[in-house]
Amino acid sequence: MIPIRRLAAQGGFFRRSAEELGRLSKIGIVRISVSRAAKILTKHKIAWNTEALHTPTKPYTLLNFEDERTVSECKTFADRAVGGFSTASLDYEPADPSSNDPAHVRFHGSISTKLPDNWRVERTGYAAFRNKDRGLWLFGRLFWDVDPYAYLALRIKSDGRRYTVNIQTDSLVETDIHQHRLYTRHHRMQDAAATTDQALYAKSVRDAEAAEELYSDSIPSALSDVPPESTVISSTSSTTTSGTTGWETVFLPFNSFVRTNHGFVIEPQTSIIRQRVKSIGIGLTDRIEGPYDLRIHKIWATNGMGEADIEEERRICGADALPLDEGVRSAWAESSQEPEAQSPKKPEADKKGLRGLRSEWEE
Repeated sequence: MIPIRRLAAQGGFFRRSAEELGRLSKIGIVRISVSRAAKILTKHKIAWNTEALHTPTKPYTLLNFEDERTVSECKTFADRAVGGFSTASLDYEPADPSSNDPAHVRFHGSISTKLPDNWRVERTGYAAFRNKDRGLWLFGRLFWDVDPYAYLALRIKSDGRRYTVNIQTDSLVETDIHQHRLYTRHHRMQDAAATTDQALYAKSVRDAEAAEELYSDSIPSALSDVPPESTVISSTSSTTTSGTTGWETVFLPFNSFVRTNHGFVIEPQTSIIRQRVKSIGIGLTDRIEGPYDLRIHKIWATNGMGEADIEEERRICGADALPLDEGVRSAWAESSQEPEAQSPKKPEADKKGLRGLRSEWEE
């Protein structure tokens, strides 16, 4: 038995338990999604009333960096752990009313591909962060249950580099990570004219082209350089942030994340265990030397841009704000159809390869 005094000292055990119980009782989440229920009931030819199940319309906040405590609950990684020279910092930035910038976190540092004097290290040039273990509550280890939601949403201000969103769950293989490229309005802005070192950029392009050729058509769409149609980003066609706040909200479908292990795509592919999400974070994978700077306001699970958050979206993102209910109608209308009526684009069974973040993502 764990003494009460120790529980009280373990990073707010009672606070976490009260918050989680309050959240569950407040939103009344049904633990089975509409799409899953539809498939089960259709399979057994059972008549059902959709009013018994509901799609949550309010967002489920996972990491809110307006709260400075959230920053202290995250940890950074870089190749310095193996003798490399890349750096990673996570700093809280207070709100700035003059620019409408909300309080947020700044993930920044410098990438170096220089190898240490250690023959065992063959690759460097990476940095990442994620939340720490969420601890215990009344019913055991605390996880995020995002099963009723279709999208992972991130409100960010990007420098255009190739960031990857990483989700780790309580799976049988602890080192498995589900990954998705963090697409933004201007993620393709970087070209030779925009870099300070054109020779270095040319080398990075050659490396990327070599990887493309090596793995031919094996790169999953969620990790490619071109955003798949399932990704919801700002509808603007501008390739600059002129006249905007620079902030934007991106929706990444949970069912598009790719299962990887130690940076390699794993087969067979398995879906995210949405009921037991352990950690969420972001890594930098472009291996282009130099500084990087990504601002993150909030990360949450959602079924679309609803009334509950449209005002905040418009205030922070300005002209780049997503419209009301973006994604919720189409995504959930399709997911609740019978299996025969669906036509999703499934990843091919023979997709393998693609290097990503290193195993330093783990504890």
